[in-house]
Amino acid sequence: MSFTVLATDPTSAARRGRLELPHGTVETPIFMPVGTQGSVKTLHPAELDLLGAQIILGNTYHLWLRPGHELIRDFGGLHGFTTWQKPFLTDSGGFQVWSLAKLRKITEEGVRFNNHIDGAKMLLTPELSMEIQASLGSDIAMLFDECPPYPCDEKYAANSLALTTRWARRCKDWITTHQPTSGTGLQKHFGIVQGSIYAHLREQSARELVDLDFDGYAIGGVSVGEPEEEMFRAIDNAVPFLPHHKPRYAMGLGTPPQILEMISRGVDLFDCVMPTRLARHGVAFTLDGPIQIKNQIHAKDPNPICESAHPHVASFSRAYLRHLFRAGEILALRLLSFHNLHFYLRLTAGARASIEAGSFPAFKNAFLQRYTRND
Repeated sequence: MSFTVLATDPTSAARRGRLELPHGTVETPIFMPVGTQGSVKTLHPAELDLLGAQIILGNTYHLWLRPGHELIRDFGGLHGFTTWQKPFLTDSGGFQVWSLAKLRKITEEGVRFNNHIDGAKMLLTPELSMEIQASLGSDIAMLFDECPPYPCDEKYAANSLALTTRWARRCKDWITTHQPTSGTGLQKHFGIVQGSIYAHLREQSARELVDLDFDGYAIGGVSVGEPEEEMFRAIDNAVPFLPHHKPRYAMGLGTPPQILEMISRGVDLFDCVMPTRLARHGVAFTLDGPIQIKNQIHAKDPNPICESAHPHVASFSRAYLRHLFRAGEILALRLLSFHNLHFYLRLTAGARASIEAGSFPAFKNAFLQRYTRND
């Protein structure tokens, strides 16, 4: 993998980069649609291509439980199984064990839990997480970590971080021994910075992971219930200690304003279920902020959902989209999911272009002033 910083913003830490992966090139900053089960909900892979999606996310925990990583491996990994031929990133499963599993018990060995599907007893270890992701054949695999809850005291956060670092060393040993591949190239691996809200722990985590020399680095343990200012502080307490020449990923974030703020803090990669999850509930992102398309105000509105809408959606009126939701038509979910992902991908494309042009502050401020003016 090579990561090249092509341009930087002189007034912030924002940068424009290019990430070369086994299944293609990713231009950064970039938003990654979430395909938890190997599918971005309601959308065909050809529609993701139409949107300009460059990389999507798969979920190790869910795919391990169903249909199983060995079956996916036998179909040629995620790329063969899903037909998506551009890059995949897979998470480690650690967050899902934290958020979904029942009767979870964390030990040095790994995490013992009862899975959320049938309650069966399971054990997920750092080595097994790496093995599953190797079978999935993703371009980027995340290390297995513990995601501490919010709030937690400093002692818990420190012990959790120490465990995450020990697990990272075990992941590194497994990777060195097995040299997992993706397509015709080597699979890439990102360490995950933890440390909760404690600045010195975030710095410690970043430094320890950098010493282990991974292909990229993520900031984890954010968007777990903490206030927004703590989220940004976690980014600020980690990024300065991460290498300039490697990609940075903020996991599970966020709203459009949050993404711009994190770009200005030096983050390159983002993912979030928000655009597709909210779409399924009738929320559409627009340049003037989110709207609820099911509201009565849109019942006779002939206007498109947003002036920047993709042609795939722009021909439909707000009134028609509202009708589809009220009638329970599946097309409603598909159109709004498509639109919201287009909004996010267009936002990061605009950020890339403005960083290249030396106008990122103006781009960011203009977007925020319009998007948040009705808050």
